[in-house]
Order: sequence, then C-alpha cells, then structure tokens
Amino acid sequence: MDIKNNANVGGNSGSSNQKGNQTLMGVLSYLGILILVPFFMAKEKPFVKFHLKQGLVLVVIELIIWVLRSMFWPYSYFMFSPMQILNLAVLVFVIIGIVNVVQGKEKELPLIGKFSKYFTF
Repeated sequence: MDIKNNANVGGNSGSSNQKGNQTLMGVLSYLGILILVPFFMAKEKPFVKFHLKQGLVLVVIELIIWVLRSMFWPYSYFMFSPMQILNLAVLVFVIIGIVNVVQGKEKELPLIGKFSKYFTF
C-alpha cells in the first residue's frame, strides 16, 4: 500500500497535526536552550505560550544555579549537595511540565509556576 493514500484515513489529520505540533513545541519549552525553538516559531499560540513561560522560569532558575555554582566554586565541596538537590528539583519540575503538555493541560508548576506571569511577550 502507498503511505500517501493512507495519510488521511483517520479523518481530520490537519487538526491532529496542529495539536501534535503544539505538543512538540510545548515539550521543547521545558528543555533548556531548546526553548528558543517554540519562542521563535509558535509563541502566538496560547497553549505553547503558557508552557513557554513556565519553561522560561525553569531556565532562569537553572541560570541562577549555574551562577551560584560558579561563585562558590572554591567551596564546591560544601556546596555540592545543595546544588545537586536544586538541580534535581529542576529536573522534577521539567518532568511535571512535560507530563502536563502531553496531557494537554495548562497547569502551573508547583511553587514556581506563579512567576511565569512576570514574562510578557
């Protein structure tokens, strides 16, 4: 069988493709530097914009952790555990955000999601 002929067997493939694209852009919003892809390609879509702002909060937190780690590098033995705990917390927030995207929810991240309102674009 020809794949092109079966492409529209399920009916309205345009809307499912658009939803899949928004899901992909939402997931990319939580993956560090890859936040630039949805920022430049799909920030006008409300679903993507919501998750883009949530992901931007996480990027700012990651940058703060990086700066703190750089400042306290000579004391890295004492700062290792707290920084690792903060990195683990960011990873948990990323997973929560991606799960929300895949489920199609616009749900704020716990504790830090409220800071996304400060990003306007």
